Amino acid sequence: MTDPREKLLAELRPGAFAVAYRMLGSVSEAEDVAQEALLRLHETLERGERIESPRAYLATVTARLAIDELRSARARRETYVGEWLPEPLLDEPAEQPAGRVEMAESLSFAFLVLLESLTPEERAVLILHDVFDYGYGEVAQVIGKREDNARQLAVRARRRVAERRPRFEGSEERREELGDRFFAATERGDMKTLEELLSRDVVLRGDGGGKVPALARALRGADRVRRALVNWSRQGGRAGASVRRARVNGQPGALILDRDGALIGAMSLDLGEDRVVGVNSVVNPDKLAHLGPVGDMRALLVRAKAAEEEGDDAHGVGLEVHRGVS
Repeated sequence: MTDPREKLLAELRPGAFAVAYRMLGSVSEAEDVAQEALLRLHETLERGERIESPRAYLATVTARLAIDELRSARARRETYVGEWLPEPLLDEPAEQPAGRVEMAESLSFAFLVLLESLTPEERAVLILHDVFDYGYGEVAQVIGKREDNARQLAVRARRRVAERRPRFEGSEERREELGDRFFAATERGDMKTLEELLSRDVVLRGDGGGKVPALARALRGADRVRRALVNWSRQGGRAGASVRRARVNGQPGALILDRDGALIGAMSLDLGEDRVVGVNSVVNPDKLAHLGPVGDMRALLVRAKAAEEEGDDAHGVGLEVHRGVS
């Protein structure tokens, strides 16, 4: 027979991870924080202490641990090599309340990168109140401030994020349609279609973490971005790489695989006003390991260079795109 306490912890685990990941942008750190929070809840229950709402108790402990982790991680983020992007998440192991689109947007790279501009307390208030619908009174207890202070933090954080956050009003089907067209056009080297799909001020970000070649800084502007994308696709195609469509951080995206099926990178699109406003590419192998076997990016680039010198166009214009399970 299943221990009721163990069953409760198993039911609460996804929610703890969901809060921690949005706070930290790291799968491994979120798993550690969620595990520690669950352990503290378990120990409290073992002592026979009465907890009116285990879910609220767990969210409080998770958020406080995440705030501590953010403070210690700030120095690491400041010395990070190149652009910092969150660790990609394919299938969030979390409860999905009403408002699936809103929950997906709170996972997006665009949203999580914007959170980097907030203080840990502002981030906690925004996530707990606006994403997970905790009351200001509960949120105030989490951050150790008065309720009116929590409201002020929320207003400030909401304003800062809203100023730069892309908005897309279309359905999930429309999102996927745009994603399909984007990756198909990139694979074909279809500059005209990419011009139609990319926002004029689209941003291309790459995160290699100094471990593998990647963009030193973000590229901005439709012309520069589409040329970079087509060039990447041609390089990958020459080396036998392929693309498998997937939902990455709740948005249309793809996994980039080498010729042996090992993971080279993960891409996620930011959509706004019916166009692609951001393309995010994570190739840092440390941020991909939780998704499966990671390939050798440097070896792929060497193969691509050799194929180019030999004039090998056997793989066509670019990466072959396969429709994956999202």
